[in-house]
Amino acid sequence: MKYDTIIVGAGSAGSVLASRLTEDPTRSVMLLEAGPDYPNRSDLPEQIKYGVRAWYESFDPYSHTWGYEANARPDRKETFLLPRGKVTGGSSAINGQVWFRGIPEDFDEWESAGNRGWGYTDVLEHFRKSETDLDFTGDDFHGSEGPIPVKRYGEEELLPSPKAFIEACVAAGYPRTEDMNHPDSTGVGFYPFNRIDGVRMSTALTYLERARNRLNFTLRSDVFVHRILIDGTRAVGIEASSGGELFQVLSDQVILSGGAINSPQLLMLSGIGPSNHLSDQGIETKVDLPGVGQNLRDHAAVFMQYESSAQHPEMIPALQVGMRYTTPGSKYRNDMQMRPIQLRSEHIPTDYEITEGKIPTGFSIALQKALSKGEIKLTSSNPLRQPILNYCYLTHPYDLERMRGAVRLCSEISARPEYEPAMMTRMSPSDEILENDEKLDDWLKDNVLTQHHSSGTCKMGPNSDDMAVVDAKCNVHGVKNLMVVDASVMPDVVRSNTNATTIMIAEKISSELTQNSRH
Repeated sequence: MKYDTIIVGAGSAGSVLASRLTEDPTRSVMLLEAGPDYPNRSDLPEQIKYGVRAWYESFDPYSHTWGYEANARPDRKETFLLPRGKVTGGSSAINGQVWFRGIPEDFDEWESAGNRGWGYTDVLEHFRKSETDLDFTGDDFHGSEGPIPVKRYGEEELLPSPKAFIEACVAAGYPRTEDMNHPDSTGVGFYPFNRIDGVRMSTALTYLERARNRLNFTLRSDVFVHRILIDGTRAVGIEASSGGELFQVLSDQVILSGGAINSPQLLMLSGIGPSNHLSDQGIETKVDLPGVGQNLRDHAAVFMQYESSAQHPEMIPALQVGMRYTTPGSKYRNDMQMRPIQLRSEHIPTDYEITEGKIPTGFSIALQKALSKGEIKLTSSNPLRQPILNYCYLTHPYDLERMRGAVRLCSEISARPEYEPAMMTRMSPSDEILENDEKLDDWLKDNVLTQHHSSGTCKMGPNSDDMAVVDAKCNVHGVKNLMVVDASVMPDVVRSNTNATTIMIAEKISSELTQNSRH
């Protein structure tokens, strides 16, 4: 059977596309997912269903993830685990559920780079369409009829460290924001979450549930796509395997929604990418696109380790509140994010040392507007081989300078009187490290990791941009009937967690595709 559209990847973007496109009963859609599918909520594994287990899922490289290992910096030999979802819902099924939008400047910069229609006023309607905000309704900025429910913790639910964090930040002069998704928001406040009654509301539980019973929709899980079938300069289908069988499926349109790692990898395996690199791997170049796999963006993050003597319940949320702020002297608004993190029971990484009778806790510090960027390269023409992931965190001196200041600021905030009820003691970095620029830089380089917001590797941009992979409609340059719709098309990572923006991108493209089919 030939389909109108094949979507590769049932994750944060692919599930949205499948659900929206099949609202047109005349369009046949096949959605392919490499991982398992759980069509009944009663069958969902607990670590997928319950959002408070996000950290457990992230630190288990083989449980519903691709098991990627990545390089943080060129001067670091050891790799780190990079969890990316391999299950219906993708990374929205394993993430921390922070429903945080980019700021208006992010999208206005995309449009200024030649991507017409991606300014903040253009994308706002698609953010609203994706959500039902249970705390803010009836205004111009929040949705009330979308598939994703959004909720914040209440004051009475705050744990000792998050409560102290808000009070200490306000006392230090930072504004309190009631709505962190307001376009003018800055300062400290409650994170919005797509978690309701403890359940992670992934795109599988929201968008896909709406589409499962449609006659024009076919979902196949445990299917590994090897390459895109190219006839001349036109995509005509995919080649994949499942259960040891290799097969092909034809379609009028192919949409890659594999995410910032899988989508560029699949393009390169199909002969679409930097010709020199493809030649080195023995792959015939179909379309020479130098930008495929380049421009790897993320939020470089470090964890400041503390211990607490305060009483906590047995099962606690890792995140409740946070602060976004602008580094003094920076031209990038809201270029830093700081948040207290609680670790308990299955949240605790296996290499985390804990003093008996103490609760492990601390702070995540993450650079939101980095100047450093990395790349993804193939290791082989074999689709089963993991690509090389080089993040190059903090390789730009200004990135290192801003992170140095942020760690010291966090130490000052945690030492304020407002933090005394949380009974916290800093374990790392030590005072000796904090007081010395060179030693602190070394600590940052040794400890920097991902904030799990990989993006940018199939960059959106006009033909005049040599590094652009897709145009403003997400069509791959030089290949007809082939699109990429996921976090990889972001020209730069937004100054926030990326899941809400990835879903917005899929909403916007689905709307445009649906409108085009009517004309």
